[in-house]
Amino acid sequence: MVTVSHIVKKIVSGQPFVEEGLANGIISTANLAEQIQPKIEHELNKKIKLPAVVMALRRHSEEISEHRRKAAKFDYAGEILMKTNICDFTVVKSTSLMAKLKTIHNLVNFERGDTLNVILGNNEVSIIINEKYMEKLIKFLSGEKILNKEHNLVALTIVFTGDFVHTPGIIFNAVRKLAWESINIYEIISTMTELTFILNKKDSMKAYEVLQEMVSK
Repeated sequence: MVTVSHIVKKIVSGQPFVEEGLANGIISTANLAEQIQPKIEHELNKKIKLPAVVMALRRHSEEISEHRRKAAKFDYAGEILMKTNICDFTVVKSTSLMAKLKTIHNLVNFERGDTLNVILGNNEVSIIINEKYMEKLIKFLSGEKILNKEHNLVALTIVFTGDFVHTPGIIFNAVRKLAWESINIYEIISTMTELTFILNKKDSMKAYEVLQEMVSK
């Protein structure tokens, strides 16, 4: 049976900023209840008293806070690295492309710190590389269907000292902080100790400040 509590949880979970505000106690439950009351009444197809919505919000807020208290503790201490002049190509995944990718590393010089990341999706492949190799990459992809090209990007990497791979919520926390600043993320790349965000150059300094604050605490 669908209840007021069920609908409140669905509405709040669908709005991460609202959920964050509730967890931090910076949103008035009474004001929020007034705002979402019509949605709840529409879903239940009946009138609902405002105090019932307020109570459901307060209970859900307590649940969120309790969940965060029980979350695994993690030392965010780490180093932040930034690489500029990056581009990101999205290409249709094909048999011919997969064969070509066996030699794509020949386009760059890793000893000089060049960037090359290849992300394989079910139907698409993302290739992240230094802009100076853009023309080479276009020739390399001759005959392939390029869906999108982005340039003026940066790669912002957090090198963690702790075991972030086995700690739930680390990527979410970093993404949440960037989202709060309206910073768009083009790609997310992770290894055992590194978490990399591909961002627009215009957002690079703000993103650096946000993530630096996180790893410095």
